[in-house]
Amino acid sequence: MKFTDGYWHMREGVQPLYPAQVHDHTADRDSLTVYAPTKRLEHRGDTLNRPLMTVRAQSPMPDVIGVTVSHFTGGVSPGPFFDLSMVDGAASVTDLSLTAGALSVRFQRDPWRMEFVADGKVLTSSGYKAMALIEDAGRHYVREQLSLGVGANVYGLGERFGAFVKNGQTVDIWNADGGTSSELAYKNVPFLLTNAGYGVFVDHPGLVSFEVGSEAVSRLQFSVEGQALRYFVVYGPTPKEILRKYTALTGRPALPPPWSFGLWLTTSFTTSYDEETVTSFVDGMAERDLPLSVFHFDTFWMREFHWCDFEWDPRTFPDPRGMLKRLRDRGLRISLWINPYIAQRSALFAEGAAAGFLVRTPDGGVWQTDKWQAGMGLVDFTNPAARRWYADKLRAQLDLGVDCFKSDFGERIPTDVVWHDGSDPERMHNYYTHLYNETVFELLREHRGEGEAVLFARSATAGGQKFPVHWGGDSESTLESMAESLRGGLSLALSGFGFWSHDIGGFEGRPDPAVFKRWIPFGLLSSHSRLHGNQTYRVPWLFDEEAVEVLRRFTRLKARLMPYLFGAAVTAHREGVPVMRPMVAEFPDDPACTHLDRQYMLGDSLLVAPVFTASGETAYYVPAGRWTHLLTGEVVEGPRWVREVCGFDEVPVYVRPGTVLPWGAREDRPDYDYADGVTLRLFDVEAATVVEVPAADGSAAATFTVTPGDGDVRIRRTGEPAPWRVQAAGREPVDVPASEREWTA
Repeated sequence: MKFTDGYWHMREGVQPLYPAQVHDHTADRDSLTVYAPTKRLEHRGDTLNRPLMTVRAQSPMPDVIGVTVSHFTGGVSPGPFFDLSMVDGAASVTDLSLTAGALSVRFQRDPWRMEFVADGKVLTSSGYKAMALIEDAGRHYVREQLSLGVGANVYGLGERFGAFVKNGQTVDIWNADGGTSSELAYKNVPFLLTNAGYGVFVDHPGLVSFEVGSEAVSRLQFSVEGQALRYFVVYGPTPKEILRKYTALTGRPALPPPWSFGLWLTTSFTTSYDEETVTSFVDGMAERDLPLSVFHFDTFWMREFHWCDFEWDPRTFPDPRGMLKRLRDRGLRISLWINPYIAQRSALFAEGAAAGFLVRTPDGGVWQTDKWQAGMGLVDFTNPAARRWYADKLRAQLDLGVDCFKSDFGERIPTDVVWHDGSDPERMHNYYTHLYNETVFELLREHRGEGEAVLFARSATAGGQKFPVHWGGDSESTLESMAESLRGGLSLALSGFGFWSHDIGGFEGRPDPAVFKRWIPFGLLSSHSRLHGNQTYRVPWLFDEEAVEVLRRFTRLKARLMPYLFGAAVTAHREGVPVMRPMVAEFPDDPACTHLDRQYMLGDSLLVAPVFTASGETAYYVPAGRWTHLLTGEVVEGPRWVREVCGFDEVPVYVRPGTVLPWGAREDRPDYDYADGVTLRLFDVEAATVVEVPAADGSAAATFTVTPGDGDVRIRRTGEPAPWRVQAAGREPVDVPASEREWTA
């Protein structure tokens, strides 16, 4: 939200108050509170009729400091509130400075100034006319502006499909169903990350308005309506360290099951389908030797006008239990589409309304709309009984043989309503998705067991990363939309989300065969991979035979990469560092990486550069070192830009120098014993390296220690014995028997 009219003036009707000096302060064991009058006090009369700003600093954990800016402190917020992890005794106070780990905040008495300092360097500061209390047409706001140094770039703020670097943008944190081609976003997260050593998390679940070097071009501005604002500064110094600490504060993602990393195939949205259609798709995939892991039934598994009543349409699926068994007998997992809206035609509408499980209007009636489903209501997840009611409806489908759910929607949440627990409607608008996805995820965890729960969710806010997986929403079937989808995924990755997917080929319209084939490698070299569309099917043989070959090649490649990819998934689960990472996250000191948004790192060792042209012409950047093309063995010496032309069955995917890449023994499925028959592929390994091959529960099934010597390499294995092999770059693989724990070449 903009308040100024250029550098000197405020907009008409806007009345700001700024802290002028520190008049007084108090401290306790781990917090510091300063009291700042909004005018310099020159005599006692200046203390009368004068607002006082209260600024409290505290720390939830080392290297993280929270600042609360308040005007009136007597109000009570009904919530909701983000669930944050706090550690007692994380900070120490000295005079006008609070320190937590390597990060300090210090206040200057006169004139007012607040600085965040780490390792002797000022990271950012709030100085002259930066922090403010603002009145605008009777509405009150709290605004903060933090300095942006020269070359400081801002990233994150959720899944945003516009420019990857957010400098110069206005971003409102407000969930909306806007597709992937607008400034609106399904996943709005009031957290940003900079390449200047710090991130900022605004602890407000409702509307937060960011002006990122836009209203004041040398400042990062954020504001909320009300009498108080709390935000946290998170010190890295590297992007990955910032993410580790931010996700320690807001939550780390659960570990998805290995089978979920395979290929998902759906019925698509508004297409016509029944069991015969589904069987023909599954048969077609098997006949063409295309590995398939999950089959997803989209909206019309239920009757029209009944979404959601969680009842199979008897006209098209007269025997759902039998059908699901037949599919599961073929080794498939089953996913169902759901949303949190209850159509008036559904029998659940009357049931939910009578029990008080649907959101109410101020006059006590059920809130309803015709947008999406006729007369639909909204499940009130602030009501514990409503959550149990909704979960029990889904439980019946799990008992029938379903494995997981695509938890769609959750963004169209009204603010003219009354919530069961009295929540503030403005704060609940974004937070609703958290309760929705949490309800579904916890049911899956309870019913299927730890490590088996997985969603395919569209909406989210801060903390939603705990309930993976999320996908990019409704994209167009164009190369431009493929690029905007990647920008959204990279922004979400720098917002703390470890797992992300998208619709291969795009959602809206039927993709040209060239678009479909270019999207396939991108889709299979993402954490999760799904074929899905709107009006048309996405089975590859409907495009051309080459599409079948491309899909087979990259589905098999992903299965081979699973010992490595699942290891990256374990890292995301344990540390909060995402599987798919922008180049700037892995190479923050390389200035060429700051704006790169058409390539990414998959884990810490694979560089992937999707091709965004039908002709195959592409350009990508390779950082310093000897990088080896995973598919061709070609070596590129960086740093340099590479230009080339790729066939449809090709994509630039390079292995980072110094990598020991665990290469799986199977290419027909993603879930197998990764240690059994694993090949260690060595790429210019010059330093001692430890590699864990994970088990399905995230533990280490085997650990290899690679130690280069004078002209040789020694590898020692710990863990359960199993056959394995070693392959150095450019050399033939060597088999190592299960009885041998050490190999030297």
